[in-house]
Amino acid sequence: MAGTRLDLNLLHVFDTIYREGSLTRAAKALHLTQPAVSHSLSRMRDHFDDPLFTRQGNQMVPTPLARRFLESMKPGLTQIQGAVNQFHAFDPANHRKTYSLGLRDVLESTFLPQLMQRLNPYPKLEIVSKRIPRRDMETQLAAGKLDFAVDVLLPVSSQTSHELLRQDRLVVLARDGHPLASQTLDMKGYLSARHVLVSSRTEGPGIEDFELSRLGVQRSIRLRCQHYYAACRVVEATDLLLTMPETYAKIISERASITIMNPPADLPSLDVHLYWHKAYGQEPALIWFREQLNAIQ
Repeated sequence: MAGTRLDLNLLHVFDTIYREGSLTRAAKALHLTQPAVSHSLSRMRDHFDDPLFTRQGNQMVPTPLARRFLESMKPGLTQIQGAVNQFHAFDPANHRKTYSLGLRDVLESTFLPQLMQRLNPYPKLEIVSKRIPRRDMETQLAAGKLDFAVDVLLPVSSQTSHELLRQDRLVVLARDGHPLASQTLDMKGYLSARHVLVSSRTEGPGIEDFELSRLGVQRSIRLRCQHYYAACRVVEATDLLLTMPETYAKIISERASITIMNPPADLPSLDVHLYWHKAYGQEPALIWFREQLNAIQ
């Protein structure tokens, strides 16, 4: 390792490359040229006698030494950044920033239209929506590779903050003209039909089935699939019923020949939470964006 002193600006460059996973995106985030970022990375490589990042496709992947270094220096860098943030308010009309948001497919459909409508007056702001495995959510938030995640209630560590964004009740969908679609759906009718279950898991009950089991009844599953949109298309063409979140059901019903009905029992709501890492909780740009997400109905 060449010397012991390291320019604080280089630490900021290192952190940004780590977070963005790309020299081009890091340069954009830092408002620097790519050669300037490359030069800073070269200086850090000389200092640590380690490549720090290796290119894999379009991604700059940190080496084991880089990961260890980030873990040790992140608390100090976060404290410095927090002190700087106290003196720099975020102006969405004039700041150029890319927000990284973890969303699953249904939540993309229900959140992104309203979010982009709210961001319409701020053309310098960009959104990247990602679907990440739930097991990686906290790691990506901690590394700054993800600003926020929106998902159901999940067990998280004390370093991850979260708050309730929406309580989405469950409704039942049937095709227009279905024998059960023109009447108040009772439990007898619900159980007489066959159903579609949407789940990313290949086996096991849905959340509605837990409540049905508590009531001592069981429905008949004809189809198990991964996406609500596909399930709605099936329901539109068959006599199968689908139980799903109301917000997305209303979006689908605008363009499909389906009827939305109340379930025959009080089923649990689908609680949607917003997640972020505590280390970035006081950053003005993220506080502002969290307010935009909280405003979405």
